[in-house]
Amino acid sequence: MSTLKKFFKDTIIYGIAAVLPRAINIILVKLHTNTLQSDKYAENTIYFVYAAYFNAILTYGMETAFFRFFTKEQEKGKVISTSFISLLTTTFLFLAIMLFYSQSIAGFFGFDDPIYLQILILVTTFDTLVVIPYAYLRVTNRPVKFTLYKIINIIIYAFFNLYFLLYVPYAIKNGHFVPDFIKMNFDQNPLVFYIFIANLIASFTTFILLLPIIFKFKISFDKKLLIKMLAYGLPIMIGSIAFVTNENLDKLLLSKYLGKEQMGIYAACYKLGVFMTLYVMAFRLGAEPFFFNHAKEKNAKESYAKILNWFTIIGAIFMLIIVTYIDSFAHILLGKDEYFQALGIVPIILLANLFLGIYNNLSVWYKLTDKTKYGMYFSIIGAAITIAFNIIFIPIIGFMASAWATLIAYGLMAAISYFYGKKYYQVPYDVKNILTYIIFSVVLSYLSFTYFRGNLAISFIFIVVFMGYTIWNEKNEIKQILKK
Repeated sequence: MSTLKKFFKDTIIYGIAAVLPRAINIILVKLHTNTLQSDKYAENTIYFVYAAYFNAILTYGMETAFFRFFTKEQEKGKVISTSFISLLTTTFLFLAIMLFYSQSIAGFFGFDDPIYLQILILVTTFDTLVVIPYAYLRVTNRPVKFTLYKIINIIIYAFFNLYFLLYVPYAIKNGHFVPDFIKMNFDQNPLVFYIFIANLIASFTTFILLLPIIFKFKISFDKKLLIKMLAYGLPIMIGSIAFVTNENLDKLLLSKYLGKEQMGIYAACYKLGVFMTLYVMAFRLGAEPFFFNHAKEKNAKESYAKILNWFTIIGAIFMLIIVTYIDSFAHILLGKDEYFQALGIVPIILLANLFLGIYNNLSVWYKLTDKTKYGMYFSIIGAAITIAFNIIFIPIIGFMASAWATLIAYGLMAAISYFYGKKYYQVPYDVKNILTYIIFSVVLSYLSFTYFRGNLAISFIFIVVFMGYTIWNEKNEIKQILKK
């Protein structure tokens, strides 16, 4: 099997790990929007915003550092053990300090009840402690096991969402069985509380299932190795915090300037962009270990160029399909009409996430040359744009400012990374071809959204035209990939 064919095969499996959980999450969006008022949906959003920040801080770039040093060091077990012990130590310090002060700082994080923050702290703890086991499965080419654990996690989360939000209210109303400890407390807590509990149960279960991976190896700790891993990973941590800011600060600022209701509406429509996010995530799950494992191969750079080309093609197709059928997706996923007023952000967010995926692919140069500080710089630039643009323009154009800020930030990050990468690690990307696909998809998406919205026949024609051009333009490459 060719290198690229194996990459695409593994990426499809990782795609299941990325798509199925998020697909179920998308279905749950409708459950949440149907059962929660927009202000409570906003509280649910705030919870996951802070979860993203905590995860970025608590992992401090150790996942990517693990990939880099696992492929460099001879003693693989020492890399696994050192990185896990490091995360274990810092995570339990975080757990102890945050739980001790949770009563006094819950209001600072925007939670009405300290229990929300306490659940968030516990969930973040368990999610951090599975980072290395998950990374080990990826770097050792075990996508099936990785996917299995991800699926188990989301099934548990979905089950308890359905149980708490649908079954328990129905059962209490109709006199069916509900455990006493749930029944006694159910009316005292808003439904959003039970979404958080479902998340905690799922995270704890996944932690228990993955823990045996760590105990397969001899427990050892190498201080010198840790120092090298921290030097590599800490700039990535700062970059990750900046990335989380790009992804989530808009929700917090919208809540501040426009109120929780408008933020909840924006956040619900933002999730229609999750289709592109899923695709980007699936590609990253397969690409990151691939980039490190194949860095020493003779044709590595040519492979990286082809991967980015195909990433862009498939991403452009995704964007076109979602935009041309946007009303159908909205009716299926959002439920209440009050959420539809922010649909205008979706095409912009889709294009922004496509640029984010391109940036992730381009990041191979600073990860392989150990110049991770550049990734930190690029992410800080993106975060600065996000903060400034949102603060200046939200009061003027509302939530559209947040969508445009995301697009500008990710587009500029991709461009800067490309030009710097040419200096330090030259990869023969076909920029003209990549830009052609992006522009072609944007033009067709714009025409569909602005002039032919809801016209299913025209939408279908646009998609066929784009895919026909792709097949004609890439016919030789397609033949090579399909060869045994």
